[in-house]
Amino acid sequence: MRYFIEVAYKGASFAGFQVQDNANTVQSAIDHAISLLMRTKVVTTGSSRTDAGVHALQNFLHFDMEQPLHPQFLYKVNAILPPDVVVRHVYQVADDAHSRFAALSRSYEYTLYMHKDPFLQDRGYFFPYRLDVGLLQEAAGVLMEYQNFMTFSKRNTQVKTYNCNIMSSAWTAGEDRIVYNVTANRFLRGMVRGMVGTMLRVGRGKLSMQGFREAIESQNCVNADFAVPPQGLFLMRVSYPEGLLNEPVQ
Repeated sequence: MRYFIEVAYKGASFAGFQVQDNANTVQSAIDHAISLLMRTKVVTTGSSRTDAGVHALQNFLHFDMEQPLHPQFLYKVNAILPPDVVVRHVYQVADDAHSRFAALSRSYEYTLYMHKDPFLQDRGYFFPYRLDVGLLQEAAGVLMEYQNFMTFSKRNTQVKTYNCNIMSSAWTAGEDRIVYNVTANRFLRGMVRGMVGTMLRVGRGKLSMQGFREAIESQNCVNADFAVPPQGLFLMRVSYPEGLLNEPVQ
């Protein structure tokens, strides 16, 4: 049987999502917990790889299992997992369902907060500088006019294409925070933080809108600003075709 698991995690104590040699990652913690419970080696496949320090309110992985799941699989796996990772649901899916390739879109959120707040320091970026929200919003709209986002991809990213379809891109300003939300069919490594950092230069008047367009069209990452920290970034949602995920088995 093939199973999808829906997970959430705080990324602060992890070296990223994907399994790495000699590093503590979200996926390695999940693989270890399931393998320990089921008493067989389990290797999961993730839908979306998040960088070190990045959080997720929703991410998915899939794995195959010949034996029946433990009747208390959800409870037992969560008891084994560290406190900053939780498995929320388990779904039985078709044998060819793939958590990464079947996903229709991913949605991310990046939070800036304007006044010192100890309760947001590990979930946002303290940014006590004047910003023109109108310029930020315009820049967010400009991104939707493009498909090639090589400018916002970190170096040494091995992908076949730098094309992404951005479906929505917008900033929301509140009293004490400004939040960027973006949804696309796929994202490149470092892409959201690169877009946010470069848009912040526009919002502070350090980069013109024409300069922003030229940076995108240059397809060169030296023209992007990746300096925003990871803790402000959340993977919010991974969307699948209707019917792929039925009622959870646990």
